[in-house]
Amino acid sequence: MQFDKYMSPMSEEKLMEACARIKHVALDMDGTIYMGSTLFPYTKKFLADLTANGITYSFLTNNPTKSHKDYMAKLEKLGIECTDEQMYTSSIATIDYIKQHHPQAKRLFTLGTPSMQEEFRKAGFELCADDPNDRPDVLVVAFDTTLVYSRLCRATWWASKADIPYIATNPDWVCPTDQEVILVDCGSICKAIEGASKRVPDVVIGKPNPNMLYCIRDKRGLKSEELAMVGDRIYTDVKTAQNAGSLGVLVLSGETTLETAVASNPQPDITALNIEEFGRLLLKSRGK
Repeated sequence: MQFDKYMSPMSEEKLMEACARIKHVALDMDGTIYMGSTLFPYTKKFLADLTANGITYSFLTNNPTKSHKDYMAKLEKLGIECTDEQMYTSSIATIDYIKQHHPQAKRLFTLGTPSMQEEFRKAGFELCADDPNDRPDVLVVAFDTTLVYSRLCRATWWASKADIPYIATNPDWVCPTDQEVILVDCGSICKAIEGASKRVPDVVIGKPNPNMLYCIRDKRGLKSEELAMVGDRIYTDVKTAQNAGSLGVLVLSGETTLETAVASNPQPDITALNIEEFGRLLLKSRGK
């Protein structure tokens, strides 16, 4: 495949058909719409073009340690307006999943930061204490930077009860950091629980599992092929789209190099220089 600002394993005709179907764009953030604390110069126009053409969008992150309001505040500092509905963290996706698949559940035992726990309280859930008599309807395990050993043991106890649904917010083993430390993430915490309880989560919500996109799809009444997932990582962002049956768009503005993209199998549906080039494809598919 030749690369000139974008490439795709699809023919040009099939590519235009796929782009024309898109009604919602799910966006990774760091490396996709900004880098660190710097907004890419084309981001605002890209978002404005989506809105002008009736395409909605949301921002996705696997990190549940901060509330969606915290992420919204960061975008606001960068000059991006964002509504509650547009910010989709793995904790919000977990809330949506529980409400859809366990509608009777009211009481949760959670391993998570105070910010995450507040998200669940605001959603109407009661959080159980570290007490064998305070039995939850659902167990939720997340990336918990405030992890307390006794609560890890209690979560493992509830995981050992096969009749209690067990949900993990995200599959990440570690959280990326520029500090000289390894940040143990949700996947590693779940592995510790598995070692002691012999049980894995019933479902894992975050990327590359398709559940975040499924939740967006179902909330908006869309079909999987009407969603595009855009990000700078093949193994999370693009893989999520492929697992969900949606359009997987890799941008080369962050982590992934062109060489890595070319060598990947299967190929992303679209590999673009950045979201600006993907935006041009969306407009082109609409005759603009």
